[in-house]
Amino acid sequence: MDIENEIDVATQRALLDKVHRHTGIHMAERKWTLLQGRLRRRLQALELGRYRDYLAVLDERPDEVSAFINLVTTNETSFFRTPRIWDHFWQQLLPEWYRQHHGATLQLWSAAASTGEEAYSMAMLCEEFRERHPAFKYQILATDIASDVLAVGKSGHYQGKSIEGLRRGRPELFAKYFQASGGGYLVAPSLRAHVVFREHHLHRRLDGASRFDITLLRNVLIYFDEQGQCNVLENVRRAMAPAGVLVIGESESLTRLNVGFDFELPLIYRRQERVHA
Repeated sequence: MDIENEIDVATQRALLDKVHRHTGIHMAERKWTLLQGRLRRRLQALELGRYRDYLAVLDERPDEVSAFINLVTTNETSFFRTPRIWDHFWQQLLPEWYRQHHGATLQLWSAAASTGEEAYSMAMLCEEFRERHPAFKYQILATDIASDVLAVGKSGHYQGKSIEGLRRGRPELFAKYFQASGGGYLVAPSLRAHVVFREHHLHRRLDGASRFDITLLRNVLIYFDEQGQCNVLENVRRAMAPAGVLVIGESESLTRLNVGFDFELPLIYRRQERVHA
């Protein structure tokens, strides 16, 4: 089926507004070509010839919203992305927390988990730390708005450049925590037992009683306008323990935002103890 190339301004604006409504992402009009390319494949699958017809589908079929979210969100991640973050995690954050909270369970949150590499990177270092400190306990929550990428994380099955990067970069951890399976590699049960995957929209409060000691919210804020960033950070702050640590992405900063976090190191912030939920 042929799909229209020319889209009227009202339809274009309505689709961009749908992105913001369902994901919180502020997608400028200059990104329309990117969005159009992603939506074209969906229109073909639904045998629709016009983008305005897809707007009607989104309004009439709630199940289509999940497919729409999966289409429009960008999910790029890898094991141990930005090595200095993980060096700090291993050398400073884990020992510091363990000294101060002996007997407790470390609560970690991968708040934009995508396909799960970040959560399992946490788990590998926590397992290594637990081997040295048998009393150490930890639990990881991995959340994302996109259901298709979460399914990959839940399966724990990886192949392609992601797992090859781990094999080259940290061969000892790859050999220890992954086994060949079905043309790829499967995460060891010892890691999967500590990681829970859940669908979650960062513009909403996180349900649950856990108060997270370490939260990774990396390369997410860049997709929101300032108000959206503040909303997300407030929801994250409320889910964190007093003086909990927040890690953000390389191109992000909180210094101009009054959001209840104090700068500690580049990319590392500490939840302000004086701010109360």
